[in-house]
Formats: sequence, structure tokens, C-alpha cells
Amino acid sequence: MEKRVVITGLGAITPIGNTANETWDGIKNKKCGIDKITAFDTENFKTKLAAEVKDYNPLNYFEQKQTKRLDRCTQFALISAREAFKDSGITTENTNFDRVGIFIATGIGGLITIQEQSTINAQKGNKRISPMFIPMAICNMPAGNVAIDLGLKGESVCHVTACSSSTHAIGEAYRTIKAGYEDVILAGGTEAAICEIGIAGFENMKALSYATDKNRASIPFDKERNGFVMGEGSGTLVLEELEHAKKRGAKIYAEVIGYGATSDAYHITSPEPEGNGGAKAMIRAIEDAKIKPEDIDYINAHGTSTSLNDSIETMAIKKALGSASSKVMVSSTKGNTGHLLGAAGAIEAIISTKAIEEEIVPPTINYKEKDEECNLDIVPNELRKENINIVMSNSLGFGGHNASIILKKF
Repeated sequence: MEKRVVITGLGAITPIGNTANETWDGIKNKKCGIDKITAFDTENFKTKLAAEVKDYNPLNYFEQKQTKRLDRCTQFALISAREAFKDSGITTENTNFDRVGIFIATGIGGLITIQEQSTINAQKGNKRISPMFIPMAICNMPAGNVAIDLGLKGESVCHVTACSSSTHAIGEAYRTIKAGYEDVILAGGTEAAICEIGIAGFENMKALSYATDKNRASIPFDKERNGFVMGEGSGTLVLEELEHAKKRGAKIYAEVIGYGATSDAYHITSPEPEGNGGAKAMIRAIEDAKIKPEDIDYINAHGTSTSLNDSIETMAIKKALGSASSKVMVSSTKGNTGHLLGAAGAIEAIISTKAIEEEIVPPTINYKEKDEECNLDIVPNELRKENINIVMSNSLGFGGHNASIILKKF
């Protein structure tokens, strides 16, 4: 018999808050985490803005020696995982740690470390490369370090599917628990790619916004959108088998009821022009959840603020939901957080969970100019108090990776 899967812990560090609750408060208060880049001198860059984590001092979380052995993306993963784990109330007394998995995703991994060590190699030669270079740079290390830090001995994996990485991680964690392989999984994602080569790579691809007004830079579904704004941070959710959660008296935030994933098989960066891949991922999630399209109250869209994504995602939502697409509320919270790449889906799953818990629909902030190609109810500028029972969260990644999860009020 298939198991039921619930969410029992949340943790986050984002451009709008250094905990899950601070991040949610930032959403409710329409906070924009975008500002001038402080990580490096942008004089030679067209891109001037990013969504950096604010007031971050690694020594508040780690010993000095640790900070030199953990890339920023791994630091963020540890911070959000520790918070989610503490929030869940899981201990060795109430849970077998041999059956607790870690599905922590990342889109790029230790890019800041790669840049720093490549610079050392160019300036001082190969003998000066750090012996910690590889363990700091490789994508699996956020998951590996979380397992070591918390003593978790279940399945530990890292999903790397660009901007859909952490939605895949959550979806695959849900499937793994549902099938009975683990009792609990910490699922989510982390990213820290705001550095010269990270910004240059996306800038030269013409994917980033060159706006200098932070309130007109990440503007999903707005006719004047012109690229995404890079964000950084991490989000972790504790997914747990329902009976296991009930037995230990856990607080249950919401239930995960559906997951769908597909590939566009079209282009390395552009979504398939008719939105078929995204639509099929949503349809698979709806079928897995055993619901009807009209049962969905709210969609947290991928909504990157790029010209192609937002219009094609609109098309995909219409194909997946049919006539129900005219009534469903849809918003993108990337106006608040920027685009956290591999961590985006995890942050948006946390926001979706809190939306269910508090019956608040997050707005699409900084919206001004209507685009007829994005003619959904995008909840412009002001949050709504609504009875929310079922939420879908979408992520679409470079390479044509599509993933959708569905959450339900418990």
C-alpha cells in the first residue's frame, strides 16, 4: 500500500529573510530582496543588481576552520537543513536515523570556489590549488555535509537539473517515502552563484535583467520584463511518512499529494515554444494527485521574468488546466527573492506551504504593464486572503527539465 507523505519541518536562508518564517514575513510584507551587487565590483558588467542574502556572517553559524572548508552554497544548505530539522522535532529517540534521507539539490554547486581556485591557478600555478578544492566544488557536497552534520544515514543524493533541481528533489523524495524506502527525507536545494563568472555567464547569454531600478528588475508576467535577477540561498523541507509523523506527534504543515516531471527535448536554454513539456509535467502531477484541474486554488509559477519563460508558462498552464486556468490564482515570488536557480523550487515550496497554512496568496510584486500573452490571474501587487486547499508549484530548467509538485491542506 502506498504511504502518505507530509511536510513536518521548514528551513530557509534567502534574500528576504535568514529563516523560513522571516522569508514568509518578507513575502507577506511585499519585501524585495534585490539590490546593488556587493559581492564584487560590477564596473565592467551590464548587470548591476542581484538578490543577495543580507547580513550574512558565516561565523554566526560555523567555526572559522569550517568556513574555509565549505563553499557558500554548502554553508547555506547546512543552515536551512539545521533549521528544518530542528523545526521537525526529529530526534534519535523518535526516529531511526538509518531511514532518514537527504535529497539536497543544486544547479551549479561550488561556483565561487571554482572561480577562486581558477584564479589562484592562473596567477600562482597548479601547486597552489587547495586540497579542499574538489570537496568544496562538487555538487553532491551540500547533501553529503548535511548528512555528516546531522548524522543521517539514509539515501543521500543530489539532483542537478538547473532551475528545476530542488523541485525534482522534493518530488523524488515524496516518491521514495511513498514507496516505503525511507521514513523521512530532508529535501530542498541550495545555490550561491553571485560571482564574476556566474553573472558573466548568464549576462553573456542575455538571460539577465540590466535594470538599475530594483523594483523594475524582476517583474514576472509584466510586459516590460527583460531578464531574470540572480538570487542565492537555500530551502529545506522535512518530508515524512504520515503514520511516522503522527506516531511522534509532529506538527504537520501540509501534505504532498502529486508530482510530475518531463523533458522538453527541444533546446539547451529555450523552453519548447508551445509549452507542451511544462503542461505535461503539470498534467502528470494532477493525475498523480488524483484531483481535477479545477481543484487547484493557487499556482506558484516558475515565473522568471524572462520574455520567453513567462509567456510559455502561461501557455502551459492553460493547456494543463483547460477552462480552470481562467479561475486559478497564479503568482511568481521571484520579484521578492530573485531567481535562486537550483534552490528556487525549494524556496517556492516553502512559500506554497505557508500559503496553505495561513490561507494567504502571495502577490506578484512590482507589476505594472499588462501583457496579453500572460493573461492569467497573476495576483498583482497585493496579497489575498483566500481559502487555499490545494497548491501547485512549477519549476522549469535549462536543458528542458520540467517539474511540478502539488501540496494539499492536511
